[in-house]
Amino acid sequence: MDSDLLIEPTRYGADAHGLVCGYRFEAATAACPIGSDQAAQWLAGPGEGSGFVWLHFNLSHAGAERWLQRHAQLPESFFETLHDDHRSTRLERDEAALIAVINDVQFDFAFESSDIATLWIGVDRRLVVTARQSPLRSVDRLRTAIRRGEPLRSTTELLEWLLRAQADVLVDVVRGVTRRIDAVEDALLAGRLQHKRTRLGVLRRLLVRLQRLLAPEPAALFRLLQHPPAWMVERDVDELRQATEEFSVALRDMAALQERIKLLQEEIAAAVNERTSRSLFVLTVVTVLALPINILAGLFGMNVGGVPLAGNDHGFWILVAVVMAFTAVAGWLAFRGHDDR
Repeated sequence: MDSDLLIEPTRYGADAHGLVCGYRFEAATAACPIGSDQAAQWLAGPGEGSGFVWLHFNLSHAGAERWLQRHAQLPESFFETLHDDHRSTRLERDEAALIAVINDVQFDFAFESSDIATLWIGVDRRLVVTARQSPLRSVDRLRTAIRRGEPLRSTTELLEWLLRAQADVLVDVVRGVTRRIDAVEDALLAGRLQHKRTRLGVLRRLLVRLQRLLAPEPAALFRLLQHPPAWMVERDVDELRQATEEFSVALRDMAALQERIKLLQEEIAAAVNERTSRSLFVLTVVTVLALPINILAGLFGMNVGGVPLAGNDHGFWILVAVVMAFTAVAGWLAFRGHDDR
């Protein structure tokens, strides 16, 4: 390997052209860090040999897209994808290149839908370009694996590695949501309703957005697997197919979680309605029981002549008996259908 390509690893922020990190891969050797200037020289070369380069750019840097347009020789569809508002996960072929859009979670992912970011990928026989605006977990895992000496024999294998890393991150998110749902379900079974339905609604919306963004578009993927580029070998096609199948398992788990959250929301709503109905029943009973005494008190409190039992020595106790009789009848009427309800 040429000594002029052996440079210090780039800083995580980005270099002068927005390159976060770059590696050159050769057969039977460990990956070698490469900078943007060395990468431009290598890409301008004759392209002989079996080696390839991976370049990871920060699109927030003003010079990143200009460098890619000048040196990367990527198809125009890649740059159109960078400015496309449609960011669902997809993998398409454009002549001899592959264009991929992958959605992943940020480092500080806190189960919020705004913590999901996009990674754009351009792949050909000797170059893999990844570009992002926010740091992503899958790229960080790939960099860590490369530093450990992970062997990558082709650009397709690197793309397949990124797809598997995204699927692993998705599985981690599903596990985290499952733990939260388990806690809510245990509290519900124990009769503690401190969890509000809105919290479950946030998790459900997160899963819906993840499923919408992370589910690969089947039509484009089917066309790619049926008619891969000429430089892609059969082994790469099989591994790419297996990587995409892992998404299906994770997406089925997400659909099951959404149904489970829906059932929990219905259970919590039913429990809240039952408590509300019980409180309304108690309030109704108290009102009904107090109705006779209020009516009689209003009648006998009128400041007019002819008030009955006014001259009777036992008039007070007679009225108490009448009130108790009416209260008993009202209570019997109120509780008559309570057991059925």
